[in-house]
Amino acid sequence: MPSSIPRSAAVSAVVAAALAAGLLAGSSSAVAEDAAAVRIHDIQGTTRLSPYAGKQVTGVTGIVTGVRTYGSRGFWIQDPEADADPATSEGLFVFTSSVPTVAVGDAVRVNGTVTEYVPGGLNSGNQSLTQLSRPAVTVVSKGNPVPAPVTIAPWSVPDAYAPAGDPAAGGSVNGLTLDPETYALDYYESLEGTNVRVGSSRVVGATDPHAELWVTVKPWENRNARGGTVYGSYTSQNTGRIQIQSLTPLAQQPFPKANVGDWLTGTTEGPLDFNQYGGYTLTARTLGTVEDGGLERETTAKQHKNELAVATYNVENLDPTDPQEKFDALAKAVVKNLASPDILALEEIQDDNGAKNDGTVSAGLTLKKFTDAIVAAGGPAYEWRSVDPQNNKDGGEPGGNIRQVFLFNPERVSFTDRAGGDATTATTVTGTKGRAALSVSPGRIDPANAAWDNSRKPLAGEFVFRGRTVFVIANHFGSKGGDESLTSHHQPPNRSSEAKRLLQAQAVNAFVKDIVALEKQADVLVVGDINDFEFSATTEALTEGGVLYPAVKSLPRPERYSYVFQGNSQVLDQILTSPGVHHFTYDSVHINAEFAEQDSDHDPQVLRFRP
Repeated sequence: MPSSIPRSAAVSAVVAAALAAGLLAGSSSAVAEDAAAVRIHDIQGTTRLSPYAGKQVTGVTGIVTGVRTYGSRGFWIQDPEADADPATSEGLFVFTSSVPTVAVGDAVRVNGTVTEYVPGGLNSGNQSLTQLSRPAVTVVSKGNPVPAPVTIAPWSVPDAYAPAGDPAAGGSVNGLTLDPETYALDYYESLEGTNVRVGSSRVVGATDPHAELWVTVKPWENRNARGGTVYGSYTSQNTGRIQIQSLTPLAQQPFPKANVGDWLTGTTEGPLDFNQYGGYTLTARTLGTVEDGGLERETTAKQHKNELAVATYNVENLDPTDPQEKFDALAKAVVKNLASPDILALEEIQDDNGAKNDGTVSAGLTLKKFTDAIVAAGGPAYEWRSVDPQNNKDGGEPGGNIRQVFLFNPERVSFTDRAGGDATTATTVTGTKGRAALSVSPGRIDPANAAWDNSRKPLAGEFVFRGRTVFVIANHFGSKGGDESLTSHHQPPNRSSEAKRLLQAQAVNAFVKDIVALEKQADVLVVGDINDFEFSATTEALTEGGVLYPAVKSLPRPERYSYVFQGNSQVLDQILTSPGVHHFTYDSVHINAEFAEQDSDHDPQVLRFRP
């Protein structure tokens, strides 16, 4: 790490200032005790866990490099002189709980307890943050220069993401000696608490409601044409991503709004933190300036009169208590950006009073308000079909009762109604060889299956377009809640939520197989928020036996994404096609996920084909 003051001079300067302030009483024994005190790099050690964890330490000296007066209150200190080991960090967070009374540039001496704080709790799988807790702080002098920042740059961050976890430790990397020249996670850990900087960097994760954004220091890394960084496999984690927050309270300086593809120009500098929602985070004492990259929302092509356009859109907990502006914005997107698809499968339509937990399950008011807004925006008078869920049985916000809904344009397509569908009645595949049908339409697939416990049941519907039957299955698979982050101390991270989605995918796959067994060339579309990647085991289970194809794979790899999470552009929303859907065009319509201002956090998907 860079240093500007020889080690002996740095120690002497702190001791001399303390003597001048009368804090050490000028005794040679006190000076010797201070000189022998534990240094920050001793506390940080060469692994992710401090060798001093749980112990009291005294006389820890450093220069204050950042102060946080909100959230996890405290300040960072740094030894201005590094040791010779690149694995040991020279910075450390001091957790005060109350608003700190120190200032940047203060030379301090701290007594406290070394702790390993795990943001999100032990069960989160997150790495821990080494810190000093319950501190006794003495300000030795003020106005000292802040240690020169370490520049996080393309050539400094390794291309390999993380070492494999130790099998004897349950796959954890905590006990492994850091190798910052080989692994990106080790590199960042070796800088934990250190004053760091990034130069002008491209934004790969838009400003979110929590006043944070993501940049990449590797602008070429899995880049797409719109400026994002694509997450294309479990081994392409994108090492150049880093989260940016500001140490300045928002009341004093609003956080800048940035979209994917913008640039954070100039210098962004401050201590490197580790938090629950993104891992390694540059907490900026000095924040760069956002330069507009000119990103625009996409518009899909209008379907030909002989083409059926089918879309899926997660509208993020839409209910009548939302402001009219949200309905209007979503409606405008349906008409303008999605070109008024013939069939639109919606996810996260809430009941008629939203998250009020009073037993209401109907969503007629929500859907009327939305379809009226579409008409007002110049779109068709959509009809809808759905099945009301049982109260609080499908997950989501308690009382919200989210469900999937079909909207369809009756001037272009008809819906085949077969009575009998309700929350607990399964629709099955009937018919004769060469012509499949649904027993109830709309109907739910296998709702008693434990795979759908506290999760949305698939909604199946039978449509007719130009005399041809089309089966559409609208899905909203279980969320990724409970999965460990990419910065987990387990490498690879545990993805516990996959088990449920795997069962859900198998149930849908079996249903599609029933259709295709009766009608080999049936037109079947499986659409919705699958909550998993195109390369995942979930998608593999959906496509097992060749009965479905993930249409997003028809796009070039850089264009395969519908969601941006922690700076990674990735697939969550999908449309899958049966073998009977021979020729189609597919579009992931980027109107939300890359933008600071969003109508939903998902991008809709559109598929056009000729049945």
